[in-house]
Amino acid sequence: MKCLALIASILLLAGCASGPRFDTSHPSVNYDSRIQFVVVHYTSASLERSLALLTHGEVSSHYLIGDDDKATIYKLIDENQRAWHAGESEWEGRTWLNSSSIGIEIVNPGFKDTPTGRLWYPYSEAQTQALIVLLKDICQRNGINPRNIIGHSDIAPLRKLDPGPLFPWKRLADAGLGVWPNAQTVARYQAQFASQPPSISWFQNELARLGYSTPQTGELDVATRHVLAAFQMRYRPSRFDGNPDAESAAILQTLNQTK
Repeated sequence: MKCLALIASILLLAGCASGPRFDTSHPSVNYDSRIQFVVVHYTSASLERSLALLTHGEVSSHYLIGDDDKATIYKLIDENQRAWHAGESEWEGRTWLNSSSIGIEIVNPGFKDTPTGRLWYPYSEAQTQALIVLLKDICQRNGINPRNIIGHSDIAPLRKLDPGPLFPWKRLADAGLGVWPNAQTVARYQAQFASQPPSISWFQNELARLGYSTPQTGELDVATRHVLAAFQMRYRPSRFDGNPDAESAAILQTLNQTK
């Protein structure tokens, strides 16, 4: 009897050690990917420095696109893991986007200030092509809506400027990776808004509809200027001063009509 009891105990312990047993014959259809967004950044550093910071520093990203002739794509973190690239952030009411996004860093100096003004650095054609290929792959595998490809400045407009005004947002949209306002529609609305400018409350509401975390104060406060400047930098990079104008209103109206 003692022998049988010992055997039973061993079998019981073995069962516990192997973990719980699951019945997987009833899979639910009610789910989607935990990954909802892709956030694009520039590194403001060389390739060597970027790799060091992203692998042994306090920040990280899932991918890094280099600035060599082939624009090598470095995979730094598995997509199932959370990278620390977004920080305090918000888009479409979701906060702290590290938990729901994939981060892509691109080696680019960002900008430098000169006596004649701020100089922004362009992205190479190789980097743009590599990014398009990578984004298509990520969106296809994770079921990400291309509208949810966003910049760091979109989700943190009070503290971030990347990926900057020279980032090829229209090229991405032309490749099916995002949205871009129709020029004819913008021109039609711009003529309308030129004669009857919308209020600050209208701008704040439309920016929030598009996804930006925007104060709803009815006043052109500092935060609203930053948000409007981030929007302009993405969709009208020729001027992103944060001042409300007819063209910005027309672009906003056009984009929100396509949602």
